[in-house]
Amino acid sequence: MVFPSNFESKIGFDAIRTLLKDSCLGPGRSHAEAVAFSDDLTVIRPLLEQTEEMRHILVSQETFPSQDYYDLTDELHRIRIEGTFIEPENLSLLKLSLSSISLILDFFRKHPAEQFPYLTSLSGDISIEPGLIHDIDRIVDEKSQVRDDASTNLKKIRKEKKAKLAAVERKIVQSLKLARQSGWTPENAELTLRDGRLVIPLLHTHKRKIQGFVHDESATGQTVYLEPADVLETNNEIRELDYAERREIIHILTAFADTLRPFCEELTEAYTFLGTIDFIRAKASFALRINGVLPATLSEKPRIAWNDAVHPLLYIAHSRQKKSVVPLSMELDPENRILVISGPNAGGKSVCLKTVGLLQYMVQCGILPSAKEDSAFGIFRNIFIDIGDEQSLENDLSTYTSKLLNLKFFLENLDENSLFLIDEFGTGTDPALGGPIAEASLEEINRRKAFGVVTTHYSNLKLLAGRIEGIVNGAMLYDASRMKPLYLLKTGKPGSSFAFEIARQIGFPEDVLDSAARKTGTSQLDFDRELQNLEVEKTELVQKSTEVRVADDFLNEMITKYRKLNEELEKSKKEILQKAKEEALEILDSSNRIIEKTIKEIRESQAEKEKTKEVRLEIRELKNKIEQDTGTPVPEKPKEKKFTRVNPEELGGKSVRSPYQSFYDDLQRKLMHFELTLDLRGKRADETFSILQHYIDDAILLNIPEVRILHGKGNGVLRQITRDYLSTVKEVKKFSDEAIERGGAGITVVVFR
Repeated sequence: MVFPSNFESKIGFDAIRTLLKDSCLGPGRSHAEAVAFSDDLTVIRPLLEQTEEMRHILVSQETFPSQDYYDLTDELHRIRIEGTFIEPENLSLLKLSLSSISLILDFFRKHPAEQFPYLTSLSGDISIEPGLIHDIDRIVDEKSQVRDDASTNLKKIRKEKKAKLAAVERKIVQSLKLARQSGWTPENAELTLRDGRLVIPLLHTHKRKIQGFVHDESATGQTVYLEPADVLETNNEIRELDYAERREIIHILTAFADTLRPFCEELTEAYTFLGTIDFIRAKASFALRINGVLPATLSEKPRIAWNDAVHPLLYIAHSRQKKSVVPLSMELDPENRILVISGPNAGGKSVCLKTVGLLQYMVQCGILPSAKEDSAFGIFRNIFIDIGDEQSLENDLSTYTSKLLNLKFFLENLDENSLFLIDEFGTGTDPALGGPIAEASLEEINRRKAFGVVTTHYSNLKLLAGRIEGIVNGAMLYDASRMKPLYLLKTGKPGSSFAFEIARQIGFPEDVLDSAARKTGTSQLDFDRELQNLEVEKTELVQKSTEVRVADDFLNEMITKYRKLNEELEKSKKEILQKAKEEALEILDSSNRIIEKTIKEIRESQAEKEKTKEVRLEIRELKNKIEQDTGTPVPEKPKEKKFTRVNPEELGGKSVRSPYQSFYDDLQRKLMHFELTLDLRGKRADETFSILQHYIDDAILLNIPEVRILHGKGNGVLRQITRDYLSTVKEVKKFSDEAIERGGAGITVVVFR
């Protein structure tokens, strides 16, 4: 149950309903009119799941049939009577709509049932007789005209009619030519139609020059329109053929209606299916417009645990103006059921209240809410609201009286499965009296275990949270230094109304404010002001602390990584150096054999023996030196030769540059130039994947903890490509939309493991 009777207009759901109707292509509009609140999760969940599946279809690359959504149910009901038929214009609409239904059914049948289980289940028993579309196409053409060959008799009639029309035209053209030459017609006279017959315009003074029948005359009486006698009989025959043509068309259409009649029941079900799909498609389109998603948790028990929720109508309005909406995060559970929100006027209290009522109502109507996917929504049996002024001159109700009547209804009907929302609780009368009544009422509501949100300026209601279990304070934060509302809800502490500060900002007389301050007492003013300033400063401190911690963690990770990488590089460097020296020894050993051969040749040529000894000794000394430097004896037999180039300087014992050094240098360059945000806007879909893949690979290589992908909102194609790829990368821990104020669904935040 919802209360009051104008609940939907109070929270803005009537505007949501209108937007849904406008998004429908045809038969879904009646579903938008009929959408209703439910407290049965077995009813609500399928509605949300269907919409979520359709949302995925709309953002994918696949084309879903989205035209010719006509509802011919009334025509099907009408032809249940024998002898009735469907006119050619509606027959064309029947053909187009049946074709669309067939395409929709084909779409779901070509996909695995588990891909879109909820939508596929809707189409399970729906079928279209294939021959019907063919039969309609055989009868009417693209202009909704009955085809000549719809029947043999119709073709014969039209052929004869065409011949007679041609004969009439030839004769009447000759008569017009004669009349022109004789000066019997007005200037620039042409053939015209009167009563469906071709006639000649003649000057009234010459109307008897040509025998025939006068069908009409001009307004001045100067011109008459005459049908020549020699075509009169032929025109009568043509008129008879017109009647015969119409009778034959009716015969054709009636015969088709007889064929169609046995399928009326299943076709009616098909049009019901089309209307359902149309409405689900409208809900999915609306969800894309407001960033609506299926909540991760749907519970039968009352509960609110929302992250980054926004008022959908406010989001749409601000989007047009290129403005952002501050999101709302809040939680109501059995331990903390009632939230008392305080803070300055125009600080966002009422918007917060309406956001809670509207999103909860949307969910229980089967519409995806504009909140983060990790939010949790429970189900309430009742939703009661008291928002706005309900004073009535007709019923002699004051604002306070109407609020008391609403409160009386709440006290009589609220229970543990109810959600209540009260704006400006207790106002409308003397605060000294209204405050205690509101306090006592809230205590009674709390005893009934109801869930709710109230806004107030009353201090006694703020103090309830400190002494009664189940009630918690919340404040709409306000920057006192800049005199600017932050529109940010902070739970746990009450907020100040900032009455004096706001009055001073608008130029209220200072002497009056000074007098009011003396009457109020400085202790109360200082308490409110310092309490609010403390919350603002705390929020800023937490944010800065988080930024510092993230930066510190990142720095520690990079230091650890570089130490490890440096150790690996040093180890690799020694191994490569050793291998290079071993290869150098192999080269020397090979050179030794060449030199030995040369010495042999010298010996054989009887060169000086002393010179030969000297050369051999020098080679042995060089070999011994290399063995001492490397600690490796020169092999007596050559090893298998490797593909390795060694510079002459390296043979002299100088250090060898590790191939890993270039990799290390490249890594440093990548880190220096790496951007934490990748901008994909304006990129084509076919080039996006390659750019994204290289960027993510570099981020993983450099051990970057978090990056942002800027793809924009648009039609959602780049966003979907990005998220499809990220879901395949095992090093990606999670990804999600950026905060609304920093780009929302236009940016994907990626966190790595």
